[in-house]
Amino acid sequence: MNSRQGLTVLIVILLLGLAGTAYWAYSTHQKNNTLLSENETLNQQIADLTTLRDELQSDVDSLATAYSQLATENESLRGSAEETEKKLQQTQARLNRIQKQSQSEVNNLRAQIQELLKVKTDLEQSIASLQAENDSLRNLTGQLTADLATARSENEALANLNKTIQEELKKLTRENFKATAFRVEVEKKSTKATAKARRARRIRVSFDLTGVANEFRGVRPLYLVITDDKGTPIKVENPINAKITVNNSPMDIIAVKEQQVNVEENQRMSFTYDLEDKLKRGYYRVAVYTDIGLLGAASFRLQ
Repeated sequence: MNSRQGLTVLIVILLLGLAGTAYWAYSTHQKNNTLLSENETLNQQIADLTTLRDELQSDVDSLATAYSQLATENESLRGSAEETEKKLQQTQARLNRIQKQSQSEVNNLRAQIQELLKVKTDLEQSIASLQAENDSLRNLTGQLTADLATARSENEALANLNKTIQEELKKLTRENFKATAFRVEVEKKSTKATAKARRARRIRVSFDLTGVANEFRGVRPLYLVITDDKGTPIKVENPINAKITVNNSPMDIIAVKEQQVNVEENQRMSFTYDLEDKLKRGYYRVAVYTDIGLLGAASFRLQ
């Protein structure tokens, strides 16, 4: 009878111990569920990891139940309750590590997303900048192409103008009565040189007469003629219409200025003409005639 009572007491003690263990396991299970719920909210993108954690928790519950059943059947499993508690603690530790790892992965993903967003923004800005630069370069290329075409056209006009001047010099000048060192300067109001059409106020022409034959010396009229690249005289209020003789043939000219000079064998001569109106951009031709032909000519350009 005493043996039975002792056995009964032992069984009661074991049952109480197992009940305590089961309660502890249940309490732990409840806490783990709370942690799992919080972890799921934090790690929605890591579904596989959450599923694994749930499976581990289920395994823990199954093991706890199995250990409780074995404890009621066998008195020798007193120490098994302690082993169960130990394994439960190990499982809890693993769950804690998984939670920390999940948090770390989420933080890492967030950092990567932030970095990718920054890179995306930088790329978008770079693309916008390149597009603007390319548009600017296209416009510049178009402008350069247009400028090149204009320059070619202007160079062609200048070449034609110079060709005309050279041909006229050959046909209309006399070998022993022509200008050398023929020079044309465009000046501002301050007598400083300029190539700007809007600032041009004065035309200054200078040249040399050397080795003039006796028959051409003496007082003669000199005519200053200014035309555009098409040969059209510039507009003046009182143009000078003159008739000269070239190679025994009469020739009409329209001059902007007439000047009587005493032609000598060798001398430096100059003309100065104040523009009445502003000239447009383009090429112009300046020529100096006498009553018996052309002395010299040159071209200039206004921008």
